[in-house]
Amino acid sequence: MSDQYLTLNRTNDKMPIVGFGCWKVEENTEEIVYTAIKNGYRLIDGAAVYDNEVGVGRGINRAIKEGIVRREDLFVVSKLWNNYHNKAHVRPAIEKTLEDMNLDYIDLYIVHFPVPLQYVDPAVQYPGPWKINGEVALEKSPMHELWPEMEKLVDAGLTRNIGISNFNCQLIMDLLTYAKYKPATLQIELHPYLQQEALVKWAQEQGIQVTAYSSFGPNSYFVFSEDVKSVPTLFDHDVIKSIAAKHNKTPAQVLLRWSIERKVAVLPKSMNEERIKSNFDVFSFKLDEKDLQAIKKLDQNLRFNSLFTYGINIPLFD
Repeated sequence: MSDQYLTLNRTNDKMPIVGFGCWKVEENTEEIVYTAIKNGYRLIDGAAVYDNEVGVGRGINRAIKEGIVRREDLFVVSKLWNNYHNKAHVRPAIEKTLEDMNLDYIDLYIVHFPVPLQYVDPAVQYPGPWKINGEVALEKSPMHELWPEMEKLVDAGLTRNIGISNFNCQLIMDLLTYAKYKPATLQIELHPYLQQEALVKWAQEQGIQVTAYSSFGPNSYFVFSEDVKSVPTLFDHDVIKSIAAKHNKTPAQVLLRWSIERKVAVLPKSMNEERIKSNFDVFSFKLDEKDLQAIKKLDQNLRFNSLFTYGINIPLFD
């Protein structure tokens, strides 16, 4: 069972290495999340900006009510959105998440992006926008003021662990100089086209567990950019298809297994129950050295979740 969990620093909580991602679960959210839990998923990865936390919470609570799981069996993740970085708005942000999900606490609360946007009252618009009057409006809410507020959420019992997402090495190094509670996790885009070996290795050496998002590469980004459509999908890549055929597995299972063998958690999402089941079946095989070397050659440092994809002119990852 040890290969199915990652142990988090400070709390020693066991975070499942395969979770269910809730980004773009826009319809039948309650049913989809309930179905994922029913089929074995115990980590549910959400965020305020996914704009579906009410449905996610209903799916979770339905599974608990029916006795499929206890609350303590689940590892629930949410994320602080950019408009709530000011120290006055951090606690109200998680409190809204807890209210929307009808939960007393979450297991991991993550700073979604290191981008402090101007505050917008949730009563006016929730989640807040990237742009106001067509422009990105930053506010002076530095990370050294935000992070202590995240730590206070732990002390208040609102979340057990705190983490970060879309941070580069330099920002993490700075954060570690003043953090009382080290980030438990770093969530980043990770797939064979963007392998980020140095960052993954360095974060793990700091005791920060790494979680991959967009494990299937460009698929989730076709709607945002015509350029992405020109990139061969990993599902159709000859290397991935060949490895899948060799192990009698699907390309999706190979892509997920690749991250797991790096001790990196994954967050596959599907709206189809059979694929939900299939994506969870990644512990019955292992990739061999030949497989790993073939996948290593696919690295192109090709990032799909660039802010430029959304018309946000911030070179966040440069």
